[in-house]
Amino acid sequence: MTSRREFLCHTSLTLAGAAFASRSRADAPASAAGTLVIGGDLKVSRLGFGAMRITGEGIWGEPRDANEALAVLRRAVELGTNFIDTADAYGPYISERLIKEALYPYPRGLLIATKGGQVRPRRDEWLPDGRPQHLRAACEASLARLKLERIDLYQLHRPDPQVPFEDSVGELAKLQKDGKIRHIGVSNVSVEQLAKARAIVKVVSVQNRYNVADRNADDVLAVCEREQIAFLPWAPLAQGAQRRPAPDKRLVALGAVAQARHIDMSQANLAWLLARSPVILPIPGTSRVDHLEDNIGAAKIKLTPGEMAQIG
Repeated sequence: MTSRREFLCHTSLTLAGAAFASRSRADAPASAAGTLVIGGDLKVSRLGFGAMRITGEGIWGEPRDANEALAVLRRAVELGTNFIDTADAYGPYISERLIKEALYPYPRGLLIATKGGQVRPRRDEWLPDGRPQHLRAACEASLARLKLERIDLYQLHRPDPQVPFEDSVGELAKLQKDGKIRHIGVSNVSVEQLAKARAIVKVVSVQNRYNVADRNADDVLAVCEREQIAFLPWAPLAQGAQRRPAPDKRLVALGAVAQARHIDMSQANLAWLLARSPVILPIPGTSRVDHLEDNIGAAKIKLTPGEMAQIG
């Protein structure tokens, strides 16, 4: 017998899904960022949500406020964000579980991307594990946690120097052939590694560190632009650079633009990424609804060519 609490929870999720499905893209705040087609068949908003920070402090353990974490996920979808990025290493495993708890049954058109190939034996350790047997087990575990029959976008979290890169990517190709993965992405790769991956399988996305103050992946972004591969910048808000004693001159210039526009730095950083390249899909993360709404507000901010030149 279904309890009243279970009934109310199911009804709430069903109504939320219906609201998402019925809301036109023109009405959703995230839609102002435009759209991007991933893999030739998955059309998503260009402002996604990164579900790393809905876990506990240090991306470890349960969130401090579970209800707020669930509310953030539901609000992201309500605002028109239909691309959620996660990984089995976030928590570990907790981010994926919370996504399922908050959003299942998933509204039509929602793309959940997850990653495998990195393990967390302890809170402060992030260790690569690109062994084929690990990747297969990780993918199957993510399918179970997310309650999916197939993962729309599965990404290799990072190359493992102890495992031939071709073996790791090759296993993802096998998982795709087995019907467990729809599309394949790679993360934290060089131009050379991206080329190796593309020689084995169709790569539809790259997720590298990139923001206004850290452009070391400019060469990878150039390949993505040329080949129409989605580029998902992690650390999009340049928070690490903002905490340095000597601020980056490009951040200073961005701050001047933000002040003139009367917007905050988070919005300015996201607006810069959206203007930087049409293949960029920012995935800012947060554990608070108010921060989420602030980030989504960046969708409507269009930096001018003059402002982009000012930032450099």
